[in-house]
Amino acid sequence: MELKLTTWNINSVRLRLPIVSAFLQEHAPDVLCLQEIKCLNDQFPFKPLRELGYEHIAVHGQKGYHGVAIVSRLPLGEGFSTDYCAMGDTRHIAAVIDVGGRKIRLHNFYVPAGGDEPDPDINPKFRHKLDFLEEMKALRADAGDGVSSILVGDLNIAPMEHDVWSHKQLLKVVSHTPVETETMQELIAAGGWTDLMRYVTPEDEKLYTWWSYRAKDWRAANRGRRLDHIWSSADLVPAFSRFEILADARGWEKPSDHVPVTGYFSL
Repeated sequence: MELKLTTWNINSVRLRLPIVSAFLQEHAPDVLCLQEIKCLNDQFPFKPLRELGYEHIAVHGQKGYHGVAIVSRLPLGEGFSTDYCAMGDTRHIAAVIDVGGRKIRLHNFYVPAGGDEPDPDINPKFRHKLDFLEEMKALRADAGDGVSSILVGDLNIAPMEHDVWSHKQLLKVVSHTPVETETMQELIAAGGWTDLMRYVTPEDEKLYTWWSYRAKDWRAANRGRRLDHIWSSADLVPAFSRFEILADARGWEKPSDHVPVTGYFSL
């Protein structure tokens, strides 16, 4: 059985419902994890998504900011969310899915962006981001309960040299500073995670999932970053067959600055 799982920072699910619906109809993932939905739970567009066959929906929303959701054809069980840094932000949601008798705990994250200045002493947003990542280190891929794990989301860090358009020029830009990239590698190691997109892609191959709104012609400039991730516990690594970055979505009407990233697991 194949599991087709998509992660997408949608930057307002209600504003961009037409492209979400079009994506689901054309690409039909089993599970869609959304970040930055920017709405309260009761404002989420349950009805139109359920009419498309996605009957199982878990939402952790917030008025006008943040917010995460899991939209699924598969039943969702054992759901919970964690309030990282005790800020009251809605940046994490988890649920268990059953794929051919195999239980998988799915974590969906929206890590703080961190503001513009990469100095935690003068920028509280950057301090918040680093503290959030430190707390994420306690999250183990192998929870010891026989359930496999997948972690997806907008993690707001492009960790590798070729995850950005210019490693040299972005070393002092939030999302690619050494303190962020090193902390992410520590987080991956501490939790026993595998960065699946890089596991199946040579390190010298460029991978981008985000292109700034500031670029007049994003495709021609191609100054992207890989901010969106798919990780898993070690037992799922052999099952991961491939991924797709739907770059064309950046050119859709009223697009998000992030594009859908879909991972395929043969289970």
